[in-house]
Order: sequence, then C-alpha cells, then structure tokens
Amino acid sequence: MKRYEDLVSQTFEFPTEEFKVVNNELHFHNIPLMDIIKEHGTPLKLSYLPKIGQNIKKAKKMFKAAMKKHNYKGNYMYCYCTKSSHFSFVLEEALNNNVQLETSSAYDLQIIRKLYEKGQINKDTYIICNGFKRPLYKQYISEIINEGFHNCIPILDNLNELDYLIENVQKPMKLGIRVAADEEPNFEFYTSRLGVRYSDVNHLYKDQIKDNPNLSLKVLHFFIHWGVSDSAYYWSELSRFVFKYCELKKTCPELDSIDIGGGFPIKTSLTFEFDYSYMVDQIVQNVKWICDRHHVPVPNIITEFGSYTVGESGATIYSVLDTKLQNDKELWYMIDGSFITHIPDSYGMNQKYIMMAINNWDDMYHKVNLGGLTCDSLDYYNSEAHSSEVFLPKMSNGTPLYIGFFHTGAYQESIGGFGGLQHCLIPSPKHIILNRDKDGQLTTKVFAEEQASESMMKLLGY
Repeated sequence: MKRYEDLVSQTFEFPTEEFKVVNNELHFHNIPLMDIIKEHGTPLKLSYLPKIGQNIKKAKKMFKAAMKKHNYKGNYMYCYCTKSSHFSFVLEEALNNNVQLETSSAYDLQIIRKLYEKGQINKDTYIICNGFKRPLYKQYISEIINEGFHNCIPILDNLNELDYLIENVQKPMKLGIRVAADEEPNFEFYTSRLGVRYSDVNHLYKDQIKDNPNLSLKVLHFFIHWGVSDSAYYWSELSRFVFKYCELKKTCPELDSIDIGGGFPIKTSLTFEFDYSYMVDQIVQNVKWICDRHHVPVPNIITEFGSYTVGESGATIYSVLDTKLQNDKELWYMIDGSFITHIPDSYGMNQKYIMMAINNWDDMYHKVNLGGLTCDSLDYYNSEAHSSEVFLPKMSNGTPLYIGFFHTGAYQESIGGFGGLQHCLIPSPKHIILNRDKDGQLTTKVFAEEQASESMMKLLGY
C-alpha cells in the first residue's frame, strides 16, 4: 500500500527545516497544525512571525559576508517593501529587526505616521518613496520632510514629479531617480513603464537638481519585473544600471547609493533551489568590478525585499467539505474557501505554493482536483510547481481531511481585498498570529475573526 507519507518522502527531501510529520499529522515550524485547527476551525490564515526575522537576518548576514570577502567599502541597507503586507504585526516584526522602509503610495505615509507615534520608528529612519506620485502622495512626502524626516527620499519616477516637491519642501531634500529597465525579450513592452528612461537620467539631474542648493541626488534605483535571477538578462540589466551610476557619479559627487529593489524568490515548492549566498556574492562582486573599472567609489547597496521578508511566514488552511466525481477520471475535493479570493495569485498569476495534507498521512493517496466555493469555473487548483497533478489522501470512514497552502504571506490579503467585498461574497477567513515568547514557547493571537456579513452589507449600502 502506498501511503501519502510515502509519496511525499519519496518525491522530496522530507522532512525539512520547516515541515515534519508527527503521529500522522503535519507540523509547521514545530507547530502541530491540527491543534490550531481544533481550536480555531477553518478556513484559516496563519502568520508565523519569527520567520520574518529569520529571513531578514539571513540576508543581512549574506551581504555582510560578501562585502567582507570582496573588500567592499560601501554599506548595506535592508528596506522592507510595505506593499507586500501592510499589516501592523508584519511592520512591527520587521522593524524589530532594524530595517528601513519603502513605500508605494500616499496612504503608506499614514502608516509611517502611526509607526512614529508608537515610537517604532524615528526621524532618522529611511523612508524610500517609490511609485508614480499623485498629488496627495507628493503632499504627504513634502509634509513629513518638513516635519524633520530627513531620510525620507522620494524616488523620482518621471520628469515632472520634482516641481511640486521643490515648491513645497522647505528643508534640504535627498532624492533618488528610478532608472527604467528594459524588459525581457518575451515581454509585451520593450521598456518598463516605471522610472525615467536611461537617456533622460543625466538631463534630469543637470537641469533640475544639480544647481539647486536644497537638493542632493543620493540614490539611483533599479528593479526588473522578474526579480533577482542568475540569468544573462538580469546580469546585463544590473551591469547597465551600475554603468549609469558610475557615469553620473563623476558629475554628482553626493550620489552614494544604489537601490537594486527586491526580487529574492521564496520557496513555492519542496523542490525549490536557489543559491542566495551565490547571488549576493555575485551582485557585490559585479558592482565592485564595474566601479573599480570606472575609478569611482562603490555605492552603498539598498534592497527592498518584500515577498522574501514576509511570504514564507504565511499559511492558508482549508478543510475538504465533500468530494465530487464528475466523470470517470475527474475527482474533485471541494474546499471551504476560495482560491480566487483567499489566494488570488494562484488564480491571477497561476502561482503555485507548497501544498500538503495536514492530517491522514498514513492513508492511501490519489489524484484530485481542488475546487473553491465561488461559481467561477476558474476557482480551482489542480497542479503543483513540480508536477502537473495534485495528490492527496483518500477520503474514507468519514474522517475529515485538512490541507494547507504554505508561504502565502505576501500580497494575498491586499490583492484579495481583505475585509472588503470578494467574489460571491466569500468572507475573509479568520486570521491567527503565531509567535514565540522569550523562552521559545508558542503564543497565539486572533488578529481577525472571519468577516461578518454586516461589514459587507454596509459596504454595499444595505
């Protein structure tokens, strides 16, 4: 007899640092998930906060080691990309690990104000303001710089953003410029819509920044859609960006930092392999080599890791409500939630996650399709990152089956519309925060109960 546990252990290197099976049940970071389910039910969102700090420390350690190895004279700054998850508990955990912050829109700066009021940041904290800036965003940026946040750095995304800031900021202001990257050859557009095109960067500095005594260009910003990867495309675009830094540095002595954005991948399969240390080493080595060749000082390196910071801290738990055999081959397990509303990247981007049964590991398995609750035909999940199929334990003897999707901690709530209106009025699930106290003991806290109908009725005007 082939058990589900046999399937997993023969397909992957299992158990792993994060996952193991004890008494036929899955543990996540040594947390018995069935205990959480028995107390709180399903569907359920989990956030395991210690994982956030672990990944931040890991990245800092790798950059420190690479800079020491290559005698790199610049510094490294870890910024958290707030759009990955704006929740207060995420920001608080990240800030406990001495990170700086990157924002994307006006309301992000209201979060900055709240964090300052609570004493979780101060006016020395770096606030990297990215994104195309509507009037309110520019207003808030101007206000907090005038209030003394001297390390609030607006990253200019187009040629016209600076006029308002010059007129409304009364203090010396640090600036950055985002350099528009070329997209991959198979992308629909040749050049990213984000940032200032390569040929205009020098003109922007010379015409609007250089002769203004209140302005100093400190940062060049770069990011490509597909993130950090060991590919010819990534190294070509990074090199082109560093060449631009070297060119501009010769006429702009105050320029001292490059922001290479985010893009560290996260584990979306138990077969995931990515050599983080190698990539960090190569980034540092390449930046230094190009700068040495052009006889300019190396820049400080800023990163804006978002998914890498928070993604692996999250999990989404469902129970299987029933089975449906729709023809001779297609067996459906119907879950008590929706992929479209709860894990929207699985629907909109065909994103795959680590998916495993939480109980019944000693049972036989078979191929299934997973169906969500909405009436949309595309609300399903039927393949994994390593396989075009999904296998789960058989349903037998009336024993409930629970399944988990892991590393769902980034973007899903904001894209899915947490606390708002979702397809077929499927409610946002209960959300539990998992943490460890100073003695390493597990603590649990209910962040939000399952969304109530009253909140939806109010939004709909009833």
